[in-house]
Parts: sequence; C-alpha cells; structure tokens
Amino acid sequence: MAYKHDYDKILTRLTIILSRLNDGEALSIAKLASEFNVSERTLQRDFNERLISFPIYQDKKKWKMQDGFRLEKTTSIEDAVVLDIMEGIIDGSSGAFALKAKKLLSKIKNEKFNPIYTKLNIEDISNKLKEIQQLESAIKNKQLITCQYNFETDKKTLALKPLKIANYEGYWYLLALDKRNNKLKKYYLKNISTIMIKEETFTTDNTLDKTLDNAISIWFDESKEPFKVTLLADTKIAKYFQRKPLSKTQKITEFFEDGSIEFSIMISHQMEIMPLVKYWIPLLKVLEPLDIAKEIEEDLKIYLAKSASENSTLYLAKALTPA
Repeated sequence: MAYKHDYDKILTRLTIILSRLNDGEALSIAKLASEFNVSERTLQRDFNERLISFPIYQDKKKWKMQDGFRLEKTTSIEDAVVLDIMEGIIDGSSGAFALKAKKLLSKIKNEKFNPIYTKLNIEDISNKLKEIQQLESAIKNKQLITCQYNFETDKKTLALKPLKIANYEGYWYLLALDKRNNKLKKYYLKNISTIMIKEETFTTDNTLDKTLDNAISIWFDESKEPFKVTLLADTKIAKYFQRKPLSKTQKITEFFEDGSIEFSIMISHQMEIMPLVKYWIPLLKVLEPLDIAKEIEEDLKIYLAKSASENSTLYLAKALTPA
C-alpha cells in the first residue's frame, strides 16, 4: 500500500472543490468520493484538515461555502490556494528577510486575510542578502569564488566551486567543492564573508541533486555508498511517518496488527538517522544495522548514568544545606 502523496492530484481536487463551493454548490462526501475515485475518509480529511481554514461548513451532510464569501481576489482559485500556502510559510519564519518576502508577496496577492498558517523554524539570514546574491550569481554561472570562512578556532581564505544554497532543519548552508581536492563540503552560510567572484569557471555533473533529494539532514556523505536502515515505529507515531516520509527512499515493509510499522530508508551517514531516533525514544527503534542500534543504546546508557549521577549530587547538596 503506497503512502506517498500525489500532491498535484490533491491540489487539483481541492481546487475543483473550492471552485464548486465558490459557485454556490452544496457538496456530498459520498458523491465526491465516487467522482474523484478516492475514499470517503480522504474527502473527510480534505474538508476537516486541508480546507478547514476556508469559510466552509457542513449542513445536513453537505458542505457549503458561507454566505457572502467569494474567492474573487485572483483569477485562479488554484493560484489563491498556492499563494496562501506560500504566505503561510513566510509567516512561519522570522526576521527582516521574512518581512521583505511578505511585502513582495502582498503585491502579488492583494489580500489582507490569509486563512493558512505555517510555523517553520528557519534562521534569519537577512543580514546575508548581499552574500546570497553573490553566491546565486556564481552558482548559476559556475564561477569559482574565494571567501573568508570563520572556523571555530580561526578564519581562513577558501577557494570554492559553489553548487547549492541549502536549508536543513532551519539552518542555511553553502554546498561547494573545495578547489584543492574537488571534494564536496558544507559551509554554514552565516560564517561566510568577503566573497570574490572569479573569472575562472568550472563544470559539474548532476548527481548532487539526487543526493540532496534523498538526504535527511546536512550529515549526508556523498562520497559513501548509501546503505539501508530498517526501523520500527510504535503505533503511537506510525502515522507521522506514513503522512510525511523521511525521504524519497522510504519504504514501508510491514504493517502490524497493533498499528505499528516497519520501514526502511537509505542513508549515507549514521548521523542522518541517529538524532531522529533519539528524539522519538522509546517509540522508534533501529532494527538494522546493529552497529547503529548499539551506538544509540550506548549513548542512552551514558546519558542515564550521567543524569543519575547529577541527580544524586543535587540531592546530596540539598540534604547538606541548612534549612
């Protein structure tokens, strides 16, 4: 059973539903399910989750648009939905960059009220717009750059072949090839300064895009052959991995009667998956490879031992403190 959403089909279905509601139709879940060849449960989710932000309501088992409301701000209802989602993403970020993006979007959208809200924890890089413009130009034209980079202990001048500006887990990075050895490296964008674009150009293949598509976090290692990790998700969290796969390589291999699932994913570095498993402990478990499972177990033992020791010290200190 496939759980990967076809977002184009979902958007088309939602657009048609909104258009018909906008035209004053009263829509039946059962008839829509038959028309779109999806389950009634899927249609219920459309109305109760995906369209909940719009002024629609259910009356005698039929869905209607509230009187007096019309989606007439733009010529395309699909455009209205997409722009609402984009604005929601911007609202979920912060800083001067978000303010500039929202101001620009408002010129396109021409609408004050947005029924969609999205919360994304993305760091503000508005103070790096000049550097971003330089990097974008160098990436598009495949030009070599030199720059200053702040390492933890010192600052160095680097010669790089810039490939992509990427965001992982809310943090911005420059992915570039080191001119000295042509190895792919990741550089924290805020540590980059004094960029100089050179006349020298370079060529690359298109393998990076595939690597980025399959990567879970910035820990990916393109120099290593991807390997499979098999995980067991408890019934309490299984739905989250069904709704939003970790990457395009995720495959659900078994469904259990209690609602838990076994699934696999391809990674290139163990740190792509270890923080995620630790986040979900004890509801997510690594089944294979065993070395990753054992390393997580050892980290947990160290944490528990350290926590117990600190708690004992704190308890003793309180006991010895005069009342």
